[in-house]
Amino acid sequence: MKTRLILIAALASLPAPALADAGNFLLINGTEVALGDVQIRRAGTQGWKPLAAAPSPGARSSVKFADPDCAFDLQATVSGSAVTWAGVNLCDVKSVTLKSDGAAGPWVDYDAP
Repeated sequence: MKTRLILIAALASLPAPALADAGNFLLINGTEVALGDVQIRRAGTQGWKPLAAAPSPGARSSVKFADPDCAFDLQATVSGSAVTWAGVNLCDVKSVTLKSDGAAGPWVDYDAP
């Protein structure tokens, strides 16, 4: 019993893990065409919400954002078709570069602080 109490006391004294939240980030258009109708949703959900950012090719746009989750899907109209970047991690990132090509499909490059 004494050993159990010591173990419980030791575990209770450990620092709590830091909880990450998704926050403001810089959205960079890494495609070669203009993005339209940029939207975001929590990964795997149905509720898309529009983002004000729709940068032209190579341009950047600040996104004001706060959410307790980390994984999100981003979607934009690229050359007339909807393209989805699935499972984008928005926790602890400074910028997200959206990239896409016909052979590789959509992917994201990150820049952490």
